[in-house]
Amino acid sequence: MYNEKHLKNIGAAIDKAKALYDSCVCCGHICGINRNEDKIGRCKIFEDTHHIKVASHTLHFGEEPMLVGDKGSGTVFFSSCNLNCVFCQNYQISNEGVGDSVNIETLSDYFLSLEREGALNINLVSATHVIYPVLKGLKIALEKGLNLPIVYNTNGYDTKELLDCLDGIVDIYLPDLKYVFDDKAIKYSRAENYFNVAINAIEIMKSQVGDLTINDNGIAERGIIIRHLILPNNESDSYDVLIELKERGFLKSTISLMSQYNPQFKALNFDNINRKLYKKEYDDVVDYALDLGFENLLVQEMESSENYLPDFTREKPFQM
Repeated sequence: MYNEKHLKNIGAAIDKAKALYDSCVCCGHICGINRNEDKIGRCKIFEDTHHIKVASHTLHFGEEPMLVGDKGSGTVFFSSCNLNCVFCQNYQISNEGVGDSVNIETLSDYFLSLEREGALNINLVSATHVIYPVLKGLKIALEKGLNLPIVYNTNGYDTKELLDCLDGIVDIYLPDLKYVFDDKAIKYSRAENYFNVAINAIEIMKSQVGDLTINDNGIAERGIIIRHLILPNNESDSYDVLIELKERGFLKSTISLMSQYNPQFKALNFDNINRKLYKKEYDDVVDYALDLGFENLLVQEMESSENYLPDFTREKPFQM
């Protein structure tokens, strides 16, 4: 059922993505540069639109349970990023350039090989800044029979124009909602107007796919899961994030409250986030969410701060 719907919509999606690149408005930075002429914006993408830099394509078991089941999520991690988070656990690919530049035919082969390996979905990780070649590669795979739900795994800094491209293509949205206040977003992620961009994106995502629907085997088929990574000392504005989500009608939505923060990359240089999260800090946010009336919370064990650290120099980045 997925293949027919995706094939019906992929042509229009590609046309819209190409138009986005003429004066790039893929993310909240609104660079406005012509990426169809290989100009370079904030995301520092050097590849032309027929090529894309991929850091990993693998079955991943560290996502939310309804995305991985016992077979795994078919994750494809794209190199570079449109944000500059100082605590990025994937800094090897977001900032250090780890990955291989491949053409879109090879990308389509990655999608198809993950399906053959038993993946429950195709999980596009950090695709905002490379959406045009991603969609071109996806079209080739669909024409060869790819028939899995598409997950869009994003930091949330996506524009309405980009999300319009994905309507009818993405089945499951997996956005972050990192902060409410601009001072934190600029300090830690160099993202101006982050909350307004991200909450608008999340509202559009929900309007496209609705709240999460799960089949009889407990596997997600469609909908939205909103992630929030809790930082030490409430540097992620966690209580305000929850209040905003409640006021905007997300009490029934699936909210993934993440305890896995580990001070990676440049985080040790920032006093308020240079340590792991305390258990009480995490429990207090979870209790607050329950008190506010959130009905579908996903929670993590505190050990997750060690379990989810990848090494993208290995073929299997998440293998312990």
